[in-house]
Amino acid sequence: MDWRLNGVQFSRLRQSRMSKTLFEKIADRQIPARIVYEDDRVVAFHDIQPQSPVHVLIVPRRAIARIAEAGEEDRELLGHLLLKAAEVAKTLGLAESGYRLVINNGRDGGESVPHLHCHILGGRAMGWPPG
Repeated sequence: MDWRLNGVQFSRLRQSRMSKTLFEKIADRQIPARIVYEDDRVVAFHDIQPQSPVHVLIVPRRAIARIAEAGEEDRELLGHLLLKAAEVAKTLGLAESGYRLVINNGRDGGESVPHLHCHILGGRAMGWPPG
């Protein structure tokens, strides 16, 4: 099953390692982005289609297609991703009022790019249930 984002077609299957994902290209500075944090394992940048006043994505530099495809070997990276998401949220001034972290998985889960990423959403009250 395929889908499109900004005119680029993506497959639900793990991408060939011969081509980089959109987020790998952002991390490598091949595509411009408003980067708010980076280290050797993750990169955080503003979403180009924000769903809240503050909407930042944090992605691992190493491509994992989606959380359902993560394995035991990804445990440390996933923990780092979540801890850095909290740190970025604090830096963005969201710690006191609160924020939401979202990881989408698959088409019905709202996944739009086949590279694991965590949305950091804040700056307004979030409703429940989402979606």
